[in-house]
Amino acid sequence: MLQKTLSTIFIVLFAIALLGVLLTSTIDRSDYKTKAYYLETISKLQDLKPDSSEGDSWLVGWSKINATPAEPANLVGYAPRGNYDFVLDSSFVRALVIGNGMQNVAILNYELLIVHPYLADRIKQRIENENLPIDFIYFTATHTHSGIGGYIPGLMGKVAFGGYDESIVNMLEQKTLEGLQNALESQDSASVSFQVSLTDSLVYNRFVHEDPVDPYIRQLVFRKSTGEKATFLTYSAHPTTLAVKFMGLSGDYPHYLMDKFETGLYDFALFAAGTVGSQGPSRTGNQPEHTKAFAEAVFQQAISNVEEEETVDRKKIGFTRLPVALREAQYRLGKNIRLQPWVFESAFGESNAHFDAVLIGNTLLISSSGEVSGTFMQDWEKLAKSRGLNLMVTTFNGGYIGYITPDAYYDYEYHEVRSMNWYGPYNGTYFIELVNGLIGKDW
Repeated sequence: MLQKTLSTIFIVLFAIALLGVLLTSTIDRSDYKTKAYYLETISKLQDLKPDSSEGDSWLVGWSKINATPAEPANLVGYAPRGNYDFVLDSSFVRALVIGNGMQNVAILNYELLIVHPYLADRIKQRIENENLPIDFIYFTATHTHSGIGGYIPGLMGKVAFGGYDESIVNMLEQKTLEGLQNALESQDSASVSFQVSLTDSLVYNRFVHEDPVDPYIRQLVFRKSTGEKATFLTYSAHPTTLAVKFMGLSGDYPHYLMDKFETGLYDFALFAAGTVGSQGPSRTGNQPEHTKAFAEAVFQQAISNVEEEETVDRKKIGFTRLPVALREAQYRLGKNIRLQPWVFESAFGESNAHFDAVLIGNTLLISSSGEVSGTFMQDWEKLAKSRGLNLMVTTFNGGYIGYITPDAYYDYEYHEVRSMNWYGPYNGTYFIELVNGLIGKDW
């Protein structure tokens, strides 16, 4: 009897050990600059030549389309919560088309947590099929943690990101096409300006409180010859002002901030999440009234604390895309233990890591597939200024690779760094180098 029991224990332990060998491995901490993925991406960066044109006038159009599902859908953000119980805010798709008579760039915005690669590919294909006169598509999201799901296929989509619902994807496709067509039809001659406002005590570094934050609201402002006005703005405070267990559909504070801009000041506002990695909102509570109060505080400081404003005279448009190769996936189970890359990739699917970059006059927009930390922004902006450029950095560009934070944070016990830094270590330094290289291109 004892022998049989010992044999059973041995078999169980052997099976556990075998599973451990098959499903896990140790963290790769070797120097990223010796890796093939780094050399591949740096070579592409060096060879990159932005497509550009210069016209005689700015032509700008915009559109805002209600994209609230007809029936309750899964909420995406924090943890699986199921279908929302009520609609606190309608959800919108926004389209902004900027042209110079020779090329058109479309900035698309969704009140979603992320723009998943599958959704981005579907939308790009629809735009191509409709033969719309769009030369480059720049995806953005507000990054609300109380937005709809249903657009993320695969195992992890089903488990953690609201699953997949073909009707949701079809709806978002159709609303995007409708928005782009309306924006193109409304294009008119316009002036363009850039401005920066400082916010005080509204953003904090949620990992290391003493480390830098990105407290600036950056805006492109468009004024049509008809007198209509629009703004494209970025901000770094994470849209996590509502409670984790909140069961309403909401765009979080970006929704109310856009509403504030569209009440009397502008006819259209588009908010894109900026360098939200490691940047938290200094809100006073986690109920809708606190969300609205935070949006009001951001708005008041945006209009009161303008530190920089200039007209964008040169009618130049440029754009490029940099595919980014990465280290093997390292989803961590402990300080030095990770899932085998094939397990992670089977669950999460294609990451589509890349940078998009768009030049509007002398303002450079750069969008990352990773949630880049606001701690990097000051140095990037300084470099851009030295090259005569204004800089706006956004995230959620149709790829998603988790968080990009300073390398010093890699072993800290924070969920966003431990569980969401999927391709580290050293991605902080890696991304600093890549963004520096994009800024340094011949724009």
